Amino acid sequence: MLKQRIITAICIFALFLITLLSASPVIFTAFVGLVLMVSAWEGSNLSGFKYYWQRILYALIFLVLLAAASLYLGILSEASIDNHKARSLFLSSGLWWAIALLWVQGYPSSAVLWGSRWVRAIIGLLVLIPGGVSLVFLHGQPQGHWLILLVVLIVATADTGAYFAGKAFGRRKLAKNVSPGKSWEGVWGGLISCILLALLVALVTGWSAWTTLLAIIVPTALVSVLGDLLESMVKRHRGLKDSGYILPGHGGVMDRIDGLTAAAPIFALAIILSGWQLPS
Repeated sequence: MLKQRIITAICIFALFLITLLSASPVIFTAFVGLVLMVSAWEGSNLSGFKYYWQRILYALIFLVLLAAASLYLGILSEASIDNHKARSLFLSSGLWWAIALLWVQGYPSSAVLWGSRWVRAIIGLLVLIPGGVSLVFLHGQPQGHWLILLVVLIVATADTGAYFAGKAFGRRKLAKNVSPGKSWEGVWGGLISCILLALLVALVTGWSAWTTLLAIIVPTALVSVLGDLLESMVKRHRGLKDSGYILPGHGGVMDRIDGLTAAAPIFALAIILSGWQLPS
């Protein structure tokens, strides 16, 4: 099982890296749209839609809304990206994640507010659309390839640090009703790992941006944890272990990108507000 997980993870990362570094903006946008459309298909099941026509319709609605949001920001047109509109969208996403935090903290009692399949369907759109738009937005920024790689590294670092710290020191449960395996010690381990990542990035890009990097990386890492918890909460409510079965040893696509779709809009918002850029 572990061997299968490792092989799948290597293949996923290799495909992502090749697409990110070599594909044109149009191909990369199509790649993001395809991955998130598969996630929307899985999300329709988490929402409670069982018939194939319902799930296909949900995935198509997601794709239309993703394209509409991208056009609204000027991402898919010849016009330049509207940073003001992008900031408003990503700020709205941040407010949504604040609500999600309250729901995760209040589970299972909070299910009375979001337990219907229609509300869960809206939750899926609130997660996937800003996540997709933010990735395409970042790709269009100066050194956008490396910005996307950085946010992926933040999420992976937070997750890996939390895993090993939780295994070694985990005592206090983070959200026992949602994900009994996660601990506060794991969260702190993930944050410390991300602080070390910030040190490494500052070493490469210049120490003058050290505090700015902390202000970007730490919130991004924290929201990635919340994204994982939100999906775990919905899966537990739905009685499912995984969002799907497309990735051997890993479950569904949504199981792999739940932290990234939460973190990317917050990372993009922090980039806009701070004005920080990678050196060319």
